[in-house]
Amino acid sequence: MQKHLTSLIAALALLGPGILWAATPPKPTDPQIAHIAYTAGLLDVEAGKQALEKSQNKDVRAFAQQMIGDHTAVNDQALALVKKLNVTPEDNPTSQNLTKQAQATRQKLAGLTGAAFDKAYVDNEVSYHKTVNAALSTTLIPDAQNSELKSLLQSGLNLFEAHLKHAEQLAQQLQSAKS
Repeated sequence: MQKHLTSLIAALALLGPGILWAATPPKPTDPQIAHIAYTAGLLDVEAGKQALEKSQNKDVRAFAQQMIGDHTAVNDQALALVKKLNVTPEDNPTSQNLTKQAQATRQKLAGLTGAAFDKAYVDNEVSYHKTVNAALSTTLIPDAQNSELKSLLQSGLNLFEAHLKHAEQLAQQLQSAKS
């Protein structure tokens, strides 16, 4: 799973400042930003659904349900905004890499059961939210041109920072229960 998370981080890093690159990659456009943000939310909804199917742990299930509800609500707001603005989200390499890595992670999680699944799912949620939150704060929000899109992304970031704290607490709780 670490290999997959490293790849996800590398994919999102393509959006970041070109410190490691000879030339700075082009900044994402608002339609690309909208697609990246929507895709990231959708992928976390799918991960939550997988957790509901596989986990018997009430805390993990409650967390997964929260991820499904919160990310669905933010994505619904995003869809309403792009419709209002008459903007078509634009697929892009970052969205494609996110999807590819999430599929690989879901496949790996599919082979796990019980406490092993719970730990891997929650650990992935911690890493995923760290990565997405960093991309939102360092690239997607600063590069968004439309003020309504920027505001929606900021609201999402505030919520997703709370998700990260919740996931970290849950990871600690699962670790303590194992000891």
